[in-house]
Amino acid sequence: MSEKLKELRERSQKRKKLLAQTLGVSSVSELRHALGATLDVPAKKQAVPGPGNEGNEKPTAKEQPDELVYTDSSTFLKGTQSSNPHNDYCQHFVDTGQRPQNFIRDVGLADRFEEYPKLRELIKLKDDLIAQTATPPMYLKCDLKTFDLKQMGNKFDVILVEPPLGAGWRWQDVLALDLQQIAQARSFIFLWCGSSEGLDMGRECLKKWGFRRCEDICWIKTNIKNPGHSKNLEHNAVFQRTKEHCLMGIKGTVRRSVDGDFIHANVDIDLIISEDPEFGSTEKPIEIFHIMEHFCLGRRRVHLFGRDSTIRPGWVTIGHELTNSNFNAELYASYFAEGRESTGCTERIEALRPKSPPNTSKGARTRARGGFRARGRGRPAM
Repeated sequence: MSEKLKELRERSQKRKKLLAQTLGVSSVSELRHALGATLDVPAKKQAVPGPGNEGNEKPTAKEQPDELVYTDSSTFLKGTQSSNPHNDYCQHFVDTGQRPQNFIRDVGLADRFEEYPKLRELIKLKDDLIAQTATPPMYLKCDLKTFDLKQMGNKFDVILVEPPLGAGWRWQDVLALDLQQIAQARSFIFLWCGSSEGLDMGRECLKKWGFRRCEDICWIKTNIKNPGHSKNLEHNAVFQRTKEHCLMGIKGTVRRSVDGDFIHANVDIDLIISEDPEFGSTEKPIEIFHIMEHFCLGRRRVHLFGRDSTIRPGWVTIGHELTNSNFNAELYASYFAEGRESTGCTERIEALRPKSPPNTSKGARTRARGGFRARGRGRPAM
């Protein structure tokens, strides 16, 4: 058996296990019964005897593969009321309460690059380098409504803002934060803003803090563990909201062609797919940290409105929900002395990293320094 055939059979087996889990059957062997399938296959063509080959018939070179033949899809599609397969498939989601995003394959960090060994190697090498160069975790318990951010005594390359809207905070309170006081001349900000009104107010905040919006990371929420229609609908929502947005902004001039010491574009995508947290939970997917660390090589990172559960090596966590503090401004600044401001890179990482194709169009105008710019001024290619 060739390696390719073996790989295809393994992938097919994984899909069958996932389908068995979705339909609630105990094993793959019961799928045939659940799907109304049979192993009956069309009869093979018999060889027509010819002169000289009586009694010496040879079997066909390729055996018919063992496969499922679906004779009844009503169990799988749950409520087939039309002859349109697309409508029947959509009806399956309506009847079971499963969100369509539940059926997207390989969304987890562990198995996302299972079929792409070079990308898997790239991510592992970057993660190892990030872990080796990470500063010890520091945290500061304070009320950001009254705390003067100048007291931090440091400025940061990456700023993550996770405002606790509805828990004593409004967008006007977030807008009043002086985040420009802790942002490096060239830096990036990531702002969780929910949806609807948050998309507008988030842009206002970035503008006030001196950042230009350059990307929008979307968190798509699955309900695999708790299928059914949401009982926690927002009163002003037109649709059931199953996503959140994290706006990304840039400050200063950063260009991929000359700032490879500070950024690595094209490593991650702008989409996160993970389970919807329990009602009342403020936890965000941990993948947002991977996206930020993979993209920006700057080692100075701060998380505003963090909690004990979000304390992380390489980050300073600030928030009123923390139970303790260990932040020391002088000690923290010492971690970046003698040119140790970046995680650095290796030849292997640079060789594996996806590159943007060069601009070969004739007469293309040379862009000024500042390749990452907002829409309308030359949108960055991430």
